[in-house]
Amino acid sequence: MAVKILLVDDDAALRRILQFKLTQHGFEVTPAANGEEALSLLRSNRFELILSDMKMPKVTGIELLEQSKKLQPEIHVILMTAFAAVPQAVQAVKLGAFDYLTKPFEDEQLFTAIDKALKFRRLEDENRQLREQLRIGSANREMVGISSAFRDLTALIEKIAPTDATILISGESGTGKELVARSIHRKSNRAHAPFLAINCASIPRELIESELFGHVKGAFTGAVKDKKGKFELAEGGTLLLDEISELPFELQAKLLRVIQERVLEPVGSEQRIVIDVRLLAASNVDLAERVTAGTFREDLFYRLNVIPLRVPALRERADDIALLVKEFLQRFSPGAALTVDKALMQALLRHPWPGNIRELENLIERMVILRSADTLTLGDLPNDFGKSFLRADATETMTGGESLSFHESEKRLIINALEKFAWNKSRAADYLQIPRHVLIYRMKKYQLSEKRD
Repeated sequence: MAVKILLVDDDAALRRILQFKLTQHGFEVTPAANGEEALSLLRSNRFELILSDMKMPKVTGIELLEQSKKLQPEIHVILMTAFAAVPQAVQAVKLGAFDYLTKPFEDEQLFTAIDKALKFRRLEDENRQLREQLRIGSANREMVGISSAFRDLTALIEKIAPTDATILISGESGTGKELVARSIHRKSNRAHAPFLAINCASIPRELIESELFGHVKGAFTGAVKDKKGKFELAEGGTLLLDEISELPFELQAKLLRVIQERVLEPVGSEQRIVIDVRLLAASNVDLAERVTAGTFREDLFYRLNVIPLRVPALRERADDIALLVKEFLQRFSPGAALTVDKALMQALLRHPWPGNIRELENLIERMVILRSADTLTLGDLPNDFGKSFLRADATETMTGGESLSFHESEKRLIINALEKFAWNKSRAADYLQIPRHVLIYRMKKYQLSEKRD
């Protein structure tokens, strides 16, 4: 995408010449005949750079500089003047001007100044992205796998990433939907621009509209200054709306309008801001069912579901477990030669992983931290994970070979142990090889009432 420059000069002839030269160099130039027109354009459009004359009627270049920094703090401003004076230059720099050109200037001076400003801005953007990546820790980790389900997933990502199509990512909790979204972004033409994610379920209902679309000062109690929303902050890049099913119904119409028209209005403002953002949405529930239930707009569902992408559960990717274990061992103990013995690996392969990759990741981190040797064994498994599950033979006996989820199996195992010992908790806990308080916790969790005692 071409760099957007706002060119402001009341000298029409010079403005046309500069616009021609800048356009010839591949810039997208928007001309403005004065400071007022420029401010109006800044309220509804995003620019990377302002190139402005200093001396203009009504709104001077210095005043435009001050106002533009309030509207778009990250924008760089290069001022031009035929009446150079040291005090003016000092004032401009103090107010945040990136450079100061004295008319007449050579083309080389102009393009050198623009090049420096854009390079500086890219460095600022990269720093922001690096800080964001450090904050979220796992931001740019590559997906790992060799299973057929994984290969199908990555093949689809390769196809859809270069497009600008909206994608609805579905899958159980812990399957790595955000990692998939980040992979799509990195493989897209927007990889140089920001990737932002917002969890619609974690933002209070009263604040989510402001978080998405921004607000202006005074829009509501506590709005002490203008604030950009995620859509504006992700300009040129990708925005992931995670847990989209939890977006309040009254906001779904506004989101639909933004997707359709590619413009938004911050809370408390009538200014329309043009946006250029690729939208991804993720959900761990069936949105079609929410549509049927009347809690999710049908038109928004179809707008989001342009390309559906389902992330498989870990139990569908059993071939990937050994590879993931190796990946997590290296991540949580870089430089150490940690391994997993055969018995433990067999136990991990047999586990149903209701919490998916997140559960496996957390388990490996826990075992690495608490390990007593560099080879992890069954003894490194935490009590609340697998002692009951490892008694798989007993479980199969109780379930008659029926396929059950981990929690269903665990519940039946506990009931079986309690019945075996006439609901004596201490003896049942010994039998299950777990502490008594853990057994009581599990009984409460599965609502195994005291009346069974």
